[in-house]
Amino acid sequence: MKLDKKKELAAKTLEVGKNRIIFEKSRLEEIKEAITRQDIRDLVAGGAIKIKLMKGRKKKERKKSRSAGNIRKKVNKRKQIYVKLTRKLRGYTRELKEQGRINQEIYAILRRRIKAKMFRDKRHIQEYIKTIGAR
Repeated sequence: MKLDKKKELAAKTLEVGKNRIIFEKSRLEEIKEAITRQDIRDLVAGGAIKIKLMKGRKKKERKKSRSAGNIRKKVNKRKQIYVKLTRKLRGYTRELKEQGRINQEIYAILRRRIKAKMFRDKRHIQEYIKTIGAR
């Protein structure tokens, strides 16, 4: 007696794999007569159809933890502040060098100190340049 179609119907109804469906041998005639999903549900409630437990890890649980799509990480605020300040100060020192107000040596020193975050803002670097006595 072939009950492959009944097994497929039970698997779809109960949302499990076909391999997990077990028919009770003594109640095969009842199972053979079941044609609707509700009949299958009644047989499961009555104990004629049983579902095997899963072996190993459950895929659904594993998939829950993963997140979908491209996740963009927010850039650290401190880094943004550093980048803005550095660009501003480097531009300012470049201007001074092009105008001839500072020489190459002082320019190199200022670049290193900008990189080391010695200056708070543009006014601070201006005061520093006055103290070292650039032209």
